[in-house]
Amino acid sequence: MNRQQSRLRYFTTGIILENPLLVLMIGLCPALATTATARDGFGMGIAASFVLISSNIVVSLIRRWVPSSIRIPIFIIIISSFVTVADYVLQAYQPALYAVLGIFIPLIVVNCIILGRAEAFAYHHGVLDSVLDALGKALGFTLALGLMGTIRELFSAGTVFGTPVTPAGFRETPVLFMIFSPGAFLLIGILKALINKLFAGREK
Repeated sequence: MNRQQSRLRYFTTGIILENPLLVLMIGLCPALATTATARDGFGMGIAASFVLISSNIVVSLIRRWVPSSIRIPIFIIIISSFVTVADYVLQAYQPALYAVLGIFIPLIVVNCIILGRAEAFAYHHGVLDSVLDALGKALGFTLALGLMGTIRELFSAGTVFGTPVTPAGFRETPVLFMIFSPGAFLLIGILKALINKLFAGREK
């Protein structure tokens, strides 16, 4: 595998075959709490993606000067700085979305996807490779959250991004189960089963 193919793989595997949420099963907390609607799911995904990509870039840039013994505290400081930026921007420009996401924006600091990519990848690779890895994982995570939010909103309210897309009769008898965390758990299981079925053996 040449260098170009390796870099393409860094990006593409994060979307499906190594999707953080639906394959690796990490980042479940925001998936359960912030995907009641499509807007909330995509909003959380975009905020986490900003932190993931930005922190990967900085970690990769300074990795040669970071002592191994204190790398984790340094990574957390870097991540928390970008989380603060995301928190303030959302609070200033998207107050309605910020009110829904609430505590889950600051909790991006301890999201194992973010710290995991900094530790496992960005600390050992150059900037371009780290950006491609972060973009792939970020896109996969955002698409998974957005898909979950869209499906849950569709079944629980008959809308997508607040726009009615189902007959009025369906909206009058919503599937309220999908609003709550058990509905999100069930949906994750169904989506993971579909991915396992469609892509079984392809990682080889």
